[in-house]
Amino acid sequence: MLFSNRDNRPAAAFTQRIVVTALAIAAVLLIRPAIATAEEDAVAAAEEGTDAAQASVAIELNKLESKGSDCRAYFVIDNKSDKAYETLKLDFILFRPDGIIDQRFAVELAPLKAKKRTVKLFDVASTSCDDVGSFLINDVMECKAGSADVANCLDNLAVSSRTDNALNK
Repeated sequence: MLFSNRDNRPAAAFTQRIVVTALAIAAVLLIRPAIATAEEDAVAAAEEGTDAAQASVAIELNKLESKGSDCRAYFVIDNKSDKAYETLKLDFILFRPDGIIDQRFAVELAPLKAKKRTVKLFDVASTSCDDVGSFLINDVMECKAGSADVANCLDNLAVSSRTDNALNK
């Protein structure tokens, strides 16, 4: 007999098993996406770390400083490779804080000595530092070590920022 009139023990046990099973299923459904997201985040972080480890040139936006009506950007470039770069000309896009493109310009970061850390700076003309949201390295316009072109130069760059303004590629 499934239900009993005496003290309803079989019905209570059955109900308890249903509730426990339902809670277990709910827990699996709620926890599974969190586990998947954590796994995806771990894979992405590992890939990003691998990219940074494989990059031969690290470019860091170190600070922005007002210079009259211009904004001076300081970059720390760490050439970890055995190559001395004679040319490293980058196509930069400046975004305003609202995400709208403000301007496009070229920046020459070379010469870069092999296995050497260097500071380079440039002025963003007629732009207040408050009007700078982020920088994008849109492309590598020219990349040469000695007189030879360097293949996959954009892939060899790792970017970071110590400011509130992002540097992306």
